Amino acid sequence: MKIGVTAGVHPDRNEAVGAATHHRFSDFVSLTKPRLNLLVLVTTLAGLYLASPAGVDTALLVNTLMGTALVAGGAAALNQVWERHTDALMRRTRSRPLPAGRLQTAEGTWFGLVLSVIGLAQLALAVNVTAASVAAATLISYVLVYTPLKLQTSLATLVGAIPGALPPVIGWSAATGRISLAALVLFGIVFFWQMPHFLAIAWLYRDDYAHAGIPLLPVLEPDGRRTGQQALIYAAGLWPVSLLPAVIGLAGVPYMLVATALGLMFVWLALRFARERSMPNARTLFLFSITYLPLLLGALVVDRLWI
Repeated sequence: MKIGVTAGVHPDRNEAVGAATHHRFSDFVSLTKPRLNLLVLVTTLAGLYLASPAGVDTALLVNTLMGTALVAGGAAALNQVWERHTDALMRRTRSRPLPAGRLQTAEGTWFGLVLSVIGLAQLALAVNVTAASVAAATLISYVLVYTPLKLQTSLATLVGAIPGALPPVIGWSAATGRISLAALVLFGIVFFWQMPHFLAIAWLYRDDYAHAGIPLLPVLEPDGRRTGQQALIYAAGLWPVSLLPAVIGLAGVPYMLVATALGLMFVWLALRFARERSMPNARTLFLFSITYLPLLLGALVVDRLWI
């Protein structure tokens, strides 16, 4: 008599089912763009703590981050549903669950809607209506305005920077119940930061975007002159905007020194890219941009809470 294998049970079949279930779960998770939305949570957390220098209640912290994460994940899923056809045309996105056919359009749609509704409800009921309203504005402007606009005009990049800059406002309004001047300053910092960040990405993947018919600036003007100019203009504009927290009393001299050093480095890298639109210069600008924001917000939080 054989021991260890129950009649009617096929280990290989069970393993295959388990693997398929794991892959489907991973595909649903990937619809939320977890790496990208980590930055959403970082900026939300910064807004929350900057508005509450005396400390943040644990329940408020958990509900704000969970609600924001759900809304951001839902928005990302709905964005991928909308862009599934153009994603299929680009090398860096064609392996995503929807264009690759591993998930169906209806599955992605319902998943995005459910996450968004639950997240907004959690923010409205467990945090406050103001935070939920800002999150709703983020969701609507990202999915219903920015996403379809990407196929129409290069100005979509500018429009897309609006929902991208709202997470710190969610955090601030979660702690205070209102949108103040300080919240608008945080919005301005993230808004200006996004433009050189996005333009560097657009240059790096301009061939992909061209193949998909997405009219970003490097696609419309292949020489990249205006792409470099705009990256420099926004990087230069970011520096004075990044000093505004000290002007309105949200930070002091230590933060100003850090902001100035980071700002000048950002301007220099943008200037180098504007002069020579090479792949290495664009990649260096992009890599510094994803380092810049956490360092700047971290310095602002440290200055606000402990200095």
